Amino acid sequence: MTILLNKPVAPCLKTLAAYLEQVNASGWDTNFGPLHQRLTYKLEEYLQVKNLLLVSNGTLALQVTYKALGLKRSICTPFSYIATAGSLAWDKIPTSFVDIDSNSLNLCPSLVDKRLELSNDFDSIIATHVYGNPCAVESFDHLSSKYNVKVIYDAAHAFGVRYGENSLLSYGDASTLSFHATKVFHTIEGGAIIFKENEAYKKAKQLINFSIDSNGTPTGAGINAKLNEYQCAVGLTLLDSIDNILDHRRTIFNEYTRLLESSVELPIWNENTSLTNGSYFPIILKNELEKKRIKTLLDGHDIPCREYFSPSLNMVFKQEEVCPVSQSIASRILCLPLHFYLTLDEVRHISSVIKESRK
Repeated sequence: MTILLNKPVAPCLKTLAAYLEQVNASGWDTNFGPLHQRLTYKLEEYLQVKNLLLVSNGTLALQVTYKALGLKRSICTPFSYIATAGSLAWDKIPTSFVDIDSNSLNLCPSLVDKRLELSNDFDSIIATHVYGNPCAVESFDHLSSKYNVKVIYDAAHAFGVRYGENSLLSYGDASTLSFHATKVFHTIEGGAIIFKENEAYKKAKQLINFSIDSNGTPTGAGINAKLNEYQCAVGLTLLDSIDNILDHRRTIFNEYTRLLESSVELPIWNENTSLTNGSYFPIILKNELEKKRIKTLLDGHDIPCREYFSPSLNMVFKQEEVCPVSQSIASRILCLPLHFYLTLDEVRHISSVIKESRK
């Protein structure tokens, strides 16, 4: 059998064609067109959030957020995709890395508290809901009030995740999403920002259109980060089947967990998570040597896997901070295949190969 690490969900061509005919008939291909407005409304309704701004990719979602909120100096997680901290570096925002919690793999609030006690130079915290596992959002809310700092969540993995009775995306000053083709929900390329405050949303909306105001006058340095109508058509098409997509991914995730939880170390999920999304399935091996051995074994069975995330971002950006937990996890983590087209039989085959290697 041929097993793929990931496979983008293909939109129904008949449904997509109907949306594309609307675009062609209107002649409104981009610049906040009718499908852009419709997708915005439907995503806010589905995700139960307000102030959602569609953008052209997940990295620009981060950059626009940092600009809209006026960040000057940030604390960031070292265990995330390169874009989380790379966008800070691109915007020349000085950044310090603070280590992660060894159970959740998310930014550790108690260590952030200690860092903020030592310095009042920081105005923001950048945390990632790693693999869709919710951060300790109440703790970060407390730190936000205690030190008067903004909290931004990279929620690229957290589409549809619920925390208690609320959308996980409703926490913090802003949450950013990626709608890259490999994500749970996608527009081929794309992303979104959910702002806590409407004023920040309005500022960001102007920024992504070259900072042009409602009178058509440029007001400063902006950028072009708009999502076009053709990509919105893909999003609207896939949103029709998103519940089916998420249900299947949760089934796959749960089967992996049932089969492997006694054989390998797994991240510990936030106990207040009321709805997951099966975004990724990471396993943590004992050490780097064992990770290489398991990866070689999987490769030999034509089973792809990914060292995601590796290396730790404090190492990538050659920062002075040492983050021993993040560096250790990054050296021994593997993500197994997980996508909408993966079957339970394939999950059982993958799991059996790993379990056999542990005997």
